[in-house]
Amino acid sequence: MDSIIEQLASQRVWEEYLAYRLKRGRLNWNEFCDTDTFVETERYLPLVSSILEGGSLSIPYKREINKMGTNKKRVVYSFNDEEMTLLKVMSHLLYKYDETFAPNCYAFRRGVRVADAVTRLYRKVRHRGLWAYKLDIHNYFNSISIPILLPQLKQLLADDKPLYDFFERLLSDGRCLTNEQVVVEQRGVMAGVPVASFLANVYLNEVDHYFANQGVIYARYSDDIILFASDSSQLQSHRAKILEFLDKYHLEVNPTKERIYSPDKPYEFLGFRCGQNGIDISHSGVEKMKGKIRRKMRALLRWKERNGHSAERAMTAMIRYFNRKFFDTNLDGMLTWSRWYFPVITTTEALKEIDHFMQQSIRVLSTGRHNKSNYRITYEKIKALGYRSLVHEFYKQKEQRE
Repeated sequence: MDSIIEQLASQRVWEEYLAYRLKRGRLNWNEFCDTDTFVETERYLPLVSSILEGGSLSIPYKREINKMGTNKKRVVYSFNDEEMTLLKVMSHLLYKYDETFAPNCYAFRRGVRVADAVTRLYRKVRHRGLWAYKLDIHNYFNSISIPILLPQLKQLLADDKPLYDFFERLLSDGRCLTNEQVVVEQRGVMAGVPVASFLANVYLNEVDHYFANQGVIYARYSDDIILFASDSSQLQSHRAKILEFLDKYHLEVNPTKERIYSPDKPYEFLGFRCGQNGIDISHSGVEKMKGKIRRKMRALLRWKERNGHSAERAMTAMIRYFNRKFFDTNLDGMLTWSRWYFPVITTTEALKEIDHFMQQSIRVLSTGRHNKSNYRITYEKIKALGYRSLVHEFYKQKEQRE
């Protein structure tokens, strides 16, 4: 069988990739047109030929971006547009190795969604009175040790030497561009690069299989891990084992996100809060969204006052902005709330809380203050400006799915 690198020289492979992405709704029209032209003119061929002849990619760009809903920064890397497109197709072809990963690993699995990870786990543990231990690996992708990863890759890709050789060249080069300067640093598998998720799964494959073989209820989605035990003593034993693994792989736990949940407490995983009353949005997810709403409200207040705009115009701008964040299905593959949360949650308590906070914030745009007079702006008025209730939209989409 041809190497994945050799397959990248086939126009049929690129067309199949485009068809798959379109079917999944992962390409907007502009992206499709640009990629289709790239494929039609076979502009990928020089890059593929260079890789087959022992070449690598250009020096990646390093940048910091805000973490979603916070002021914290995360480091991501990217190559030029043509190279990133090629890596996306390579990532698509790497699903051939999917069966080598443990069933308790949910990231980078074809046909497996976050919804599957959360709901399958919930069904396994509900009403069983289990203890839970959750952890987050600090800066996971960029902390991966390349000297440890390469032997794992070599074993996995024993049937595809050109692909392994490419990864060896790519990962062994620690250069990156930052502030227009070339620096050398530990890049790991470079968060933001399309093949990083596959490489991250390879790195912790031993850990995932260990807990699967031990019969432990365990789930990992990228750098988020949760496991369960029948009692506190057993949970501490599992915790000690996983920390031993992380030490072996030179990884660190993020102490601010490490949690132990007793059987009477809901546990949180991947932004969801799971307990006896069902699945809801996590407390941190609610607070992050409130922070976004608060910051946008303050920005619009400044914009209104600076430019002399009407309260109605500011409220409309606020509503349109969050309607797009919550409900738009054409955001270039972006996971809006309706796509991420609605298929999973079974209760609307968090949605009610955010609806209430959102309506309060819209009213503040009218007066610039939090006071009772804001309620002169009725719900009917807010709705007439285009406001869509999260609770209403949740039930509407639930009815459509059913």
